[in-house]
Amino acid sequence: MDARLRSIAEFVPRGSRVADIGTDHAQLAIELIKSGRASKVIAADKNEGPLDAARKNISDAGLDDRIETRLGDGLKILRADEVDVICIAGMGGALIAEILSAGVPLSVERLILQPMNVGDRLRQWLELNGWLVIDEDLSEVGGIVYEIISAGRADRSTAVEKTKRSKSPLLKKLTVARLEKLKKIAASMERSTDAVRSEKYLRLRAEIMSYETSLI
Repeated sequence: MDARLRSIAEFVPRGSRVADIGTDHAQLAIELIKSGRASKVIAADKNEGPLDAARKNISDAGLDDRIETRLGDGLKILRADEVDVICIAGMGGALIAEILSAGVPLSVERLILQPMNVGDRLRQWLELNGWLVIDEDLSEVGGIVYEIISAGRADRSTAVEKTKRSKSPLLKKLTVARLEKLKKIAASMERSTDAVRSEKYLRLRAEIMSYETSLI
């Protein structure tokens, strides 16, 4: 299991009942059971191919009695009161927010999310929908830095004073990579007079300035 999935697993409270949405090959689900992080895992995927691979890996690990596989889209595969934690990894932040918008069961106390992009938009969705970011972490695989977000219900949770993210040596690398990407988008927009006058461009420049300031 790579460092990204390991970081996700470390955010899961011990003994949790977990839904691994978009499980792919069930690597995270298997690790959660083996490490004692989860007492039960529902490993779900909307595609039959990855789910077949997940079933084989689960069987090979001897965990058929602890990990249940389900074919279906997003949170629709869940029934009320059967999980405490939902993990969604390896998807875009906008898609994760869309999946969560379908309705998180009331029994769920924790969301462990690993967006592939637009993490800030996902954090905004969490804030607007009654979730508090408890902690965050960064993990690097193959030269790419990934964000991992742990969120709890705002009326029952407390954010940690210093997040793993803020102490991570990968934070600067992530900031530089984002800044370079935003500057490329700005340069492309600057070819058009209309684009430069747009609200989108002004927000982009403000975001660039914010990242530049954080690197000082």
